[in-house]
Amino acid sequence: MTKKIGFLSFGHWQPAPGSQVRTAADALNQSIELAVAAEEIGVDGAYVRVHHFARQLGSPFPLLAAMGARTSRIEIGTGVIDMRYANPLAFAEDAGAADLIAGGRLQLGISRGSPEQVIDGWRYFGYQPAEGESDADMARRHTEVALDVLTGRQFAEPNPRPMFPNPPGLLRIEPYSEGLRERIWWGAGSDATARWAAQKGMNLMSSTLKDDESGEPFHVQQRKQIDAFREEWAQHDHGFEPRVSVSRSIFAITSDLDRRYFLGSGDRADQFGYIDNTRSVFGRSYADEPDALVEQLREDEAIAAADTLLLTVPNTLGVDYNAHVLDSILTHVAPGLGWR
Repeated sequence: MTKKIGFLSFGHWQPAPGSQVRTAADALNQSIELAVAAEEIGVDGAYVRVHHFARQLGSPFPLLAAMGARTSRIEIGTGVIDMRYANPLAFAEDAGAADLIAGGRLQLGISRGSPEQVIDGWRYFGYQPAEGESDADMARRHTEVALDVLTGRQFAEPNPRPMFPNPPGLLRIEPYSEGLRERIWWGAGSDATARWAAQKGMNLMSSTLKDDESGEPFHVQQRKQIDAFREEWAQHDHGFEPRVSVSRSIFAITSDLDRRYFLGSGDRADQFGYIDNTRSVFGRSYADEPDALVEQLREDEAIAAADTLLLTVPNTLGVDYNAHVLDSILTHVAPGLGWR
């Protein structure tokens, strides 16, 4: 299967020895520059992770708009926005504006979020679950509202004496970007949430971490999650074909610098443990010579099943080195697997 290949950056910054990303300004500006460089070498997607209360990228839409303004072809996205923190109508406004600036290239991954830096951080943003809701329920409620208004549905009663003339009828969220509703992805951590994403007409984004539901290797469980998503999707008429992405840490060793950074660093086995009292499995990473990588990646059932692969990048090593990391995969690994 031909695959779209993108990068996923956590956007870390830290004033530490060896870091080329020492401030928030460095993280933001270098994310833009990496998107430009990735487009030039033929990468298909530039995605950023979103975390609050952390020295990482936290407010995605100004960054996405800037990336969109500096590029012309590459997909621009998130992996993922925590909807516990999101006002769904403001989310729809900001997303519409950024998508129009990018010419319809946004691919927005959203989810209920992951363990955060502070306890119940969404409360500081002014949100709390309704009576009987969990924080995950609140995220799904915010998501359903956002999905509804992203369709362009007109729902707001106009002022009979507005400051500016209104079009006839009820009003919708503006700016509206046609097609964006079909480019929303749900970051699913379990088979059940993958099915829920299919029911709601969202694409599937699956990372390197999921609930351990069978004790099988991570890539097998993730492939079964993809199967469950597609089976559920087939039961609904959403009017478009869904996409599926998986994330991996993959480093092709092609230089002495690569050897110094990554040779021997690949986790040869999955890791099992508990996160937030949930039995979880964290998938292995890959770091090896290109020919060895090709053979190892042939065995990854989830990568084979997905149409999009997001490569996590060590952003603190700087734009030039990360562009090299991406180019090495495209040049030395992807052709051997039939991805290019």
